Amino acid sequence: MSTGIPAAHRARIEQRIDRWVAGLPDDPLYAPMAYLMRLPGKRVRPGAVLLAAELFGHDPDDVLDEALGIELFHNFTLMHDDIMDQAPLRRGMPTVHTKWNVNTAILSGDAMLVKAYQLMARDPEVLRLFSHYALGVCEGQQRDMDLEHRADVHVDEYTEMIRLKTAVLLGCALQVGATLAKAPSAERMRIGAMGEHLGLAFQLRDDLLDAFGDPDKVGKQRGGDLRAGKRTFLLIRGLEKSDAAGRTELREELDKPPEARDVQRMLRVLEELGVEADAAAEVERHHAMALDALETIDVADARKTPLRELAQALLDRVH
Repeated sequence: MSTGIPAAHRARIEQRIDRWVAGLPDDPLYAPMAYLMRLPGKRVRPGAVLLAAELFGHDPDDVLDEALGIELFHNFTLMHDDIMDQAPLRRGMPTVHTKWNVNTAILSGDAMLVKAYQLMARDPEVLRLFSHYALGVCEGQQRDMDLEHRADVHVDEYTEMIRLKTAVLLGCALQVGATLAKAPSAERMRIGAMGEHLGLAFQLRDDLLDAFGDPDKVGKQRGGDLRAGKRTFLLIRGLEKSDAAGRTELREELDKPPEARDVQRMLRVLEELGVEADAAAEVERHHAMALDALETIDVADARKTPLRELAQALLDRVH
């Protein structure tokens, strides 16, 4: 399944990552970084840096350091998120805190963040952008933890949380590429908006795949978020519609411990209430808004094709 990043750009990114890993000191602080960066990844965010630079006529080879910086930051967040979520696996392999220990994962993640900043420091405007959105990602993670302990979450709160936690980094990646290409400020804002809407569509698609995707392709048990009682778009909208219809199945299941929940029953309710269709429509809406933002950018239409293909690949993905 294509990630939407051209093969030539993926090769550039992987080569840059390989060089970076090879240059790390032989020291216990850096071993977890090398391990995590070598795990297979979609490389959507660093690819977006290259695509945005190219959109505005800039050499993609010139922005590889910043692309790597974005990917290092993304992986730093994964290293720490896995600790907070107590996740045993990442991309089918043991998480860093499982393979080593929590203290090592915290410290190595901290050092990874510093490494990311070193790579983002060439251009002052890029550094300002990166700092702004990196802080937003942390705010999004805090909101995610806050929502876990609340029963009265609204869809708009969830959308703002995933915007910060997931979507803004894709918007940042596109803005970084455009900034290094010396694109006008208005165009940088437009491509940033495209990235945020794409990021929202990406996360909402993730919610759908967790619940309704093919487990063999997704690589995990169907309905894991529902079993955990995680407040995703599906569960929040499902509870709203259930309450309005006087149905109690979802709340009955949530009253049980996670291991006792009947996930198939919960999925059936979501389908019957049209929640799956609601989420799919929301994915389509953000996808369309991303493409609308791209259309307003004043460059030759043919140059936009790679970004259109990226948007379509993120929409069509099955894992």
